[in-house]
Amino acid sequence: MSEESDDDMPELVAADVSKVPVTVITGFLGAGKTTLLNYILTEQHGKKIAVILNEFGEGDSIEKSMSVGEEGELFEEWLELRNGCLCCSVKDNGVKAIENLMQKKGKFDYILLETTGLADPGPIASIFWLDEELCSDVYLDGIVVMVDAKFCERHIDEKKEDGSVNECQKQIALGDVIILNKTDLVSAEQLSKLKDLIRSVNNFAKIVETSHSNINPESILDINAYGLSGDTKMEDIFTQRGYSTEDKHIIDQSVGTITVQIPGSISKCALDDFLQTLLWEKTIKNSTGNIIEILRLKGSMCIEGSDRRLVVQAVEELYDSHTTTVWEDDQPRSSTVVFIGEHCHRILGSLKKFDMFKLAAVRVV
Repeated sequence: MSEESDDDMPELVAADVSKVPVTVITGFLGAGKTTLLNYILTEQHGKKIAVILNEFGEGDSIEKSMSVGEEGELFEEWLELRNGCLCCSVKDNGVKAIENLMQKKGKFDYILLETTGLADPGPIASIFWLDEELCSDVYLDGIVVMVDAKFCERHIDEKKEDGSVNECQKQIALGDVIILNKTDLVSAEQLSKLKDLIRSVNNFAKIVETSHSNINPESILDINAYGLSGDTKMEDIFTQRGYSTEDKHIIDQSVGTITVQIPGSISKCALDDFLQTLLWEKTIKNSTGNIIEILRLKGSMCIEGSDRRLVVQAVEELYDSHTTTVWEDDQPRSSTVVFIGEHCHRILGSLKKFDMFKLAAVRVV
């Protein structure tokens, strides 16, 4: 038996790194976010969930964050509930709150973060999606939007003086799951019209109907909207969610969803050039001359020289990509991109000016 040398390479042991998923819950004023959190915090769902209620620097905003303690008290420090959940109300920077929370790692396995009713979920989501230091402990699972079935149509049609996208449209556009709440307060005809209206803004998100915010937590947890890992199949991610474009009502909304299919393989350099022009330079116009403003983009791309799909995700100006599932030999190669944003209609002619679209029989699906 030989003696070990000081120069011998130590044996490497695989580290057990378990990241905590974060779900951002947003929605317009009075949509039912706090009721949803109350429900999740009191149900026996088998998860130890940490809930952060915050104002994210909103100051004297209309809606003040309220803690969901067992007796409705306001908690500035962590409160551990009987079902193992943690609850906290914070008024400082969201990153600091998460960093403080991670010191309790091991006491919970999920984070729900509620924004105020007037908050833009884009910048908040980006913190947990692309912050490298923070992402060593957590990852963004998805954005859940609470919608008030009775008043949503009024909010979504609001015109802002500066011509920008209103908060309700932006929240819906960025949602991965949309909870259509208070359905008991509207007729079947009103509900159908509202669903068409929501889908005209975001035809990619899954819609869950409910009343009194009473849903199965599995509808909003572990959806992998950003990672698309685990058992999530790319073929399922990019299918229409029960909504036929043939039946789509023509609704005058500046924010909408367009799904584009590109046959064959494309160059990674051409893809990056297109995304940087679209998201950073913001110089691409549709056929009516309006600049296309992307709120959310998702793509499953077939890249030249790669046997795996490339998933592209974008939130406003930020984008990221990573490889996922392997192309099967008998599968036709193509790319599918979902654009959700302002002035996305009539986008096809503008796309064909870029190398990645020029030679392909691109079509809107």
